Amino acid sequence: MPIYKINDKQLVKLDETTFRDQDLKERDLQNMLKSQISAISPDTLIVSEEFSDWEDNRNRIDLLGIDKDASLVVIELKRTTDGGYMELQALRYSAMISALTFDKLVEIYGNYLSKNGSRINPEEGLLDFLGWEDQREEEFAQDVRIVLASAEFSKELYTSVMWLNNLGLDIRCVRMKPYANKDGTFLDIQTVIPLPEAEEYQVRIREKTMKEREIRKRSRDTVRFEVTTEGNQQPNLSSRKMIHHVTRYVISKGKPIEEVVSTIEKVKANPFHVIGRNVSSVEFRRELRAITKDRPRRFFIDKGELFEVDGKTYALTNQWTTEDAINAADSLSSRYPDLDVQIDRSDSPT
Repeated sequence: MPIYKINDKQLVKLDETTFRDQDLKERDLQNMLKSQISAISPDTLIVSEEFSDWEDNRNRIDLLGIDKDASLVVIELKRTTDGGYMELQALRYSAMISALTFDKLVEIYGNYLSKNGSRINPEEGLLDFLGWEDQREEEFAQDVRIVLASAEFSKELYTSVMWLNNLGLDIRCVRMKPYANKDGTFLDIQTVIPLPEAEEYQVRIREKTMKEREIRKRSRDTVRFEVTTEGNQQPNLSSRKMIHHVTRYVISKGKPIEEVVSTIEKVKANPFHVIGRNVSSVEFRRELRAITKDRPRRFFIDKGELFEVDGKTYALTNQWTTEDAINAADSLSSRYPDLDVQIDRSDSPT
């Protein structure tokens, strides 16, 4: 849609142009926006630019920020009219930064302030922006938001972003379209995903869809089991809870984790997600969320559900059919007959 200037009560159409024609490079856009980031990402504090704190420093986040909810914000800028593959770049970057700690962000922000000649104390600056009196690691960086800003976006990119948002990610597309006349260059900035007037509605729909999807998953597992170990009965377990209970018992009795994993893998491929150190449920969830927001829902990772063995932390998948859960539990029971694990169905099969 064209933009008009009112001149002597007359509408004067501004000519659409390109960043290239105006000799504006992506670095120029970056420099302009970092001090006015609210134009594309409200309530955001920029903590770094050209961020590349990893081995392959050819990959750089244009602008890295944090918002008022303590979520990290990856901001990618393009001057093209299709956005290229910026959504894929941003997803990769989001995974890379998802495990940042508050202390690490203080260091990153400190470097950014120093390069820009600021004497602000980085930790105090972050705490003041967040409204915190001290660090709250358990609330820090629980999510990573993505902001894509470009002159225009392709239909393929729009489709990808809407699909990813429907899965629970938070990606914003901001169109920055340049116009020019004899008075200078003007920039029309519009959020196109999600539409501002429908954002709250779209968020509610996305949350509703995710809840309904979760309910549908749970409703499929109606079979119930009773597990008896050492004379102790654990009744009314769903298929997934049953295999988790049996796996926990076997591991607690000191059976080699490699044997446990290989036994279950004969029934179900990749049944565990493993982190090579002892971590809390919160840290485990954060790492899984870096892969995709929906992934934490696919594992037993709540407090007390993780397995810490030999300096590593294991999470068992909760994605089980009744048949696979029974077969995996029977395989563990057969491999370790000395444990005398008894599994009985407590429902009425139909």
